[in-house]
Amino acid sequence: MNERSGHRGVLKTTAIVVICAFVFGFAMVPAYRIVCEHVLGIRLPQGATAATALTDLREDTSRTVTVQFVANVNSKLPWTFATEQPIMQVHPGKLVDAWFDATNTSDQDIVGNAVPSVAPSAASAFFNKTECFCFTEQVLKAGETRRMPVRFFVDPRLPADVRELTLSYTFYANEAATRRLLNSASPPPAAG
Repeated sequence: MNERSGHRGVLKTTAIVVICAFVFGFAMVPAYRIVCEHVLGIRLPQGATAATALTDLREDTSRTVTVQFVANVNSKLPWTFATEQPIMQVHPGKLVDAWFDATNTSDQDIVGNAVPSVAPSAASAFFNKTECFCFTEQVLKAGETRRMPVRFFVDPRLPADVRELTLSYTFYANEAATRRLLNSASPPPAAG
């Protein structure tokens, strides 16, 4: 085997890997949508951004929906997590802020992720978050407390017989991200 054919083999393998990674990236979008919508019950916008949806909103002041907030922490995560206001009365179509507080009670920095759910599940398509701590990883330093917002609106098209919604969050430890965080903060080993 000569050097030229060896380089071709490497280039061919590299091209195949790049093409597969590109295809995988595009395949993740529908897979993500399926998991969010069908497994977790989270509705994702169809061709419209949250900003577009907000410009078309009209507040329905003739109607009030009770929104309950539930905050949970997985047992492996040494955090406390609570809602500041467990129940709100909201008008459909009105943009509303709810606040949650999380505290890392351990002696090390930890990364957590919040997983939301809306009940009843059939109404989750009408509960829209425009800002949420659940969209990203949350890094809390040892002993740190953070106040975190959720900005949402209830779609005015929510069926009239649905008068109550429950938004639940469960925080989980993101062990891989925490390991990366702790490893990046470690001093380099001493030269021997």
